[in-house]
Amino acid sequence: MAEFLLELFSEEIPARMQARAAEDLERLVSEGLKKNGLAWDGLRTHVTPRRLNLVIEGLPTATPDVSEERRGPRVGSPAQALDGFLKGAGLTLEQCEQRDTGKGIFYFAVISKKGRATVEVLKEVVEQTLAEFPWPKSMRWGAHSVRWVRPLQSILALFDGQVVPVSFGPVVAGHVTRGHRFLSPAEFAVKDYADYATKLANAHVILDATERRHEILRQAEAAAEREGFSLRQDQGLLDEVTGLVELPNVLVGTIDQAFMDVPDEVLITSMRSHQKYFSLLKADGRLANRFLVVSNMQASDGGKAIVAGNERVLRARLSDAKFFWDTDRKVKLDSRLPKLAERLYYAKLGTMADKVTRLKALAEALTIYFGNVDATKAVRAAELAKADLSSEMVGEFPELQGLMGRYYALNDGEDAAVAEAVADHYAPQGPNDRCPTAPLSVIAALADKLDSLVGFFAIDEKPTGSKDPFALRRAALGVIRLILENGLRLPLSKFFTLAHAEFSVPLAVSAEKAAAELMDFFADRLTVALREKGVRHDLIAAVFALGGEDDLVRLLARVEALKGFVDSEDGANLLIAYRRAVNIVRIEEKKDSASHAGVIDAALLQAAEEKALAEALASVRPALDEALKDENYAAAMVALAKLRRPVDAFFDKVTVNCDEAAVRVNRLRLLSSIGAAMGAIADFSKVEG
Repeated sequence: MAEFLLELFSEEIPARMQARAAEDLERLVSEGLKKNGLAWDGLRTHVTPRRLNLVIEGLPTATPDVSEERRGPRVGSPAQALDGFLKGAGLTLEQCEQRDTGKGIFYFAVISKKGRATVEVLKEVVEQTLAEFPWPKSMRWGAHSVRWVRPLQSILALFDGQVVPVSFGPVVAGHVTRGHRFLSPAEFAVKDYADYATKLANAHVILDATERRHEILRQAEAAAEREGFSLRQDQGLLDEVTGLVELPNVLVGTIDQAFMDVPDEVLITSMRSHQKYFSLLKADGRLANRFLVVSNMQASDGGKAIVAGNERVLRARLSDAKFFWDTDRKVKLDSRLPKLAERLYYAKLGTMADKVTRLKALAEALTIYFGNVDATKAVRAAELAKADLSSEMVGEFPELQGLMGRYYALNDGEDAAVAEAVADHYAPQGPNDRCPTAPLSVIAALADKLDSLVGFFAIDEKPTGSKDPFALRRAALGVIRLILENGLRLPLSKFFTLAHAEFSVPLAVSAEKAAAELMDFFADRLTVALREKGVRHDLIAAVFALGGEDDLVRLLARVEALKGFVDSEDGANLLIAYRRAVNIVRIEEKKDSASHAGVIDAALLQAAEEKALAEALASVRPALDEALKDENYAAAMVALAKLRRPVDAFFDKVTVNCDEAAVRVNRLRLLSSIGAAMGAIADFSKVEG
């Protein structure tokens, strides 16, 4: 058994592509080796800004010998069939065997293939991997026809200590690599992975991305503590910076006090997006006038020149941000509203000004579900929600839309709740995002998402498969969270229809069809959301199967009550009896070509057990209907549980298909009544187990 070491050394690989590149390298090489019959003990990949590395342990030095047997045509078959078989097998007729299979005598070809040297297979697999590598973006360099993410400078390929003669464009594999770009730029030879890893560490390169990430975080937290502040957590930035350095060195810089009156979000966004700086926070959560830069150098002056250079660059960046902040506040936020008519929302759905008009109508309609809410303020929040899109700041930092609207609204003296609603109307944007609870914020967020969902469904541009270009799945989950986490009793179908009516552009899908498709879409999204919380998908399906339910709070209450019921002993046993009853009725209805739903004739009840069941049904149904009317689903389940023992006794003692036709039909009606009673709560046929 031997080891294979591969390093692809290039100019800087974009940080966003690195993790996927390591996965693709492992996948492509693994697939290629498996196709050639090779197995191994272990495989690892690593990636840094300049190198993509793979090491495989426990590879055999040759592929195994393979013997393949193929059955050919029957002896005496036409020459054309025989010729085709011999050509495919690569044999002559004399090399084939004749065997009696019991169904005739057939030709058999036994094809033996000697194993190949693993080094030959590795060369083919690696070269094919390089040629087919699925970079999101790649480039040609010089006069070469091959493509790579950035110019490929060298290939290190060693199998059992010997060079594998891989070539790609102008690059031919060898046994050398290089260390840190500035601290150890000279080439050095390696003989295996252990030697490679040791020499890279000595050459100021931390090969493992997880180790680099931990080292950046450790240094950053220590630096923040020394300054008397705390590190603002930012996993996305940490991942990105890990892909920018091979030897992290965290340094502390200072933000000029002149910029500290600019909103924290602006400073953080500017430092993060442009310079990849980490922010520090004071004890009260406000931004401190310090930043952390992760350098790829260990400077002799302790990093003073690096910090000074970064502070100089940051002053220029923040000067722009401060200019935008000061300029935007010179005019009122609502003065930007006419500009929205020049901004297209979507070609088939009109302008952003059209959307704002729709949001105002939806916001006003939503207020009746929020108790004592000022409709004028709700409409004002909807009116201002998109106004900051025309501001200089949002033009530079689109991710600040909504947040800047809040600052500008407060600067103009708008009501604080209105300003907060402007900031919150995009939320929640993901499962971990904060969900608004303030009434005006919830109204603005619901209006925005409902308008988007209805609009795109009405022009028949709904999500398909894995494609969701307008983030409608996220919008639907946002609506679900807003409703459930705030306990809103909102009739979704009504608002789908209302939102549809507000569009002034031609729509391809009718209001009724769009609403129906949206309810199915929400059912799928709710199933996903509840499944992530551990709720069984079959229980959700059982409640949704009733149809006509668009109150998510009521629907969830049914699901929770159903879960408690089927988890109980009475519920589990009654579920078994329900299936038995429904199956009997279905079979007999098919046999009789008639429905057996109907009124039970008390005069035809003979056995004590069927009389007891009829009495139980008669007493349970009113209690069940009353509980459902009051939306007391727990009480409805309690009422239903009272059927368990009468049903058990009925099946133990009563023969449904008796000789008396009238009695038989009456007993089938009794069983049908069990299904009808339970079907008022959920479609129990959907419940598993």
